[in-house]
Amino acid sequence: MAAKQGGPKVVADNRKARFNYEILETLEAGIALTGTEVKSLRTGKANITDSYAGPSGNELFLFNAHIPEYLQANRFNHEPRRPRRLLLHARQISRLIGAVQKEGCTIVPLRIYFNAKGLAKVELALARGKKLADKRETVKKREWDREKARLLRAKG
Repeated sequence: MAAKQGGPKVVADNRKARFNYEILETLEAGIALTGTEVKSLRTGKANITDSYAGPSGNELFLFNAHIPEYLQANRFNHEPRRPRRLLLHARQISRLIGAVQKEGCTIVPLRIYFNAKGLAKVELALARGKKLADKRETVKKREWDREKARLLRAKG
């Protein structure tokens, strides 16, 4: 059997998160999934655009992430938007919960991917929401960078 080559296979990407939030810190977490959820993720149709992570007791859960039903699973299928437990060390969980409660931060998933060992992982970000003026500044900077690249290309 041939070994898998290449880096992580990205299943879902939350591109809106970097626009709507100021990313303070990122970390990798495992995610507790059922068999049909893993098979559905391997097809690459998950959506985490409106999802977030939050505490429930002494654990962190991923809420509102949409992993569609696996078509071949019939009655053993999963619920598409169920809360999914995130697998982190207790110290990491307590630090993230403290940041959410004390500093008013949000835990946002940036992407779901399969690592080199074939395990499903979630890249989480501790983030603070941007104001409207900050979002406009981001758009201005992006447009200026594109215009600068065009001018440099035109001049050779």
